Amino acid sequence: MYQAIIFDLDGLLIDSETIYRRISYKMAADFGKQLHDGIWVKQMGRSPIESLAIFKEDLGITTHTAQELVDERNVLLLDAFRNDLQILPGAMEIIHAFHGRMRMAIATGSPRKLMEVAIAQLGLTGYFEYLLPSDHITAGKPDPEIYTKTIQALGLNPGDCIVLEDSSNGALSGHLAGCCVIAVPSEYTCNQDFSFADHIVKDLFQARLLIEEL
Repeated sequence: MYQAIIFDLDGLLIDSETIYRRISYKMAADFGKQLHDGIWVKQMGRSPIESLAIFKEDLGITTHTAQELVDERNVLLLDAFRNDLQILPGAMEIIHAFHGRMRMAIATGSPRKLMEVAIAQLGLTGYFEYLLPSDHITAGKPDPEIYTKTIQALGLNPGDCIVLEDSSNGALSGHLAGCCVIAVPSEYTCNQDFSFADHIVKDLFQARLLIEEL
């Protein structure tokens, strides 16, 4: 029935949320501000410029534009991605299980530079037919644009695609695009609203078994 799996990247396949969280709290402290989890949750799944616009507005930062904050964060993220990034449990197993059996793509809120570093660092090159980073979208998740564009690039219909997401914003994006959404909440997103997801699983191992059944 389903022809393709579209993966989120951050927090689903790679443990980047730990890095994003650490850097976000450091940046806030550098401005003499205190980042709280409510802001962090609002930022998750968003495009970089949208995420840092939330960061800037909610913390009351007036000395930098959102784009300057994006640029500053990207420098820190690139270094961390090259040195600290880890793949999440079950990621390679699910990729290997469906490689060659279903078409696979990545739709991520990360910019292309970070996406490419992550894929190269963790040995994910060559597994995905299509990669869509935030550089090529105008509205970040939960807007469905990123999934709609990925589906169109694959030449498929929304009903042909399974979306795997770890955040509420991402899951809603896939749902609004018309896909079957499997939510895989992380320790950072487990309390978010996933009521619109078609399925909720505890990890990528369970996601693989579910897709086999579907």
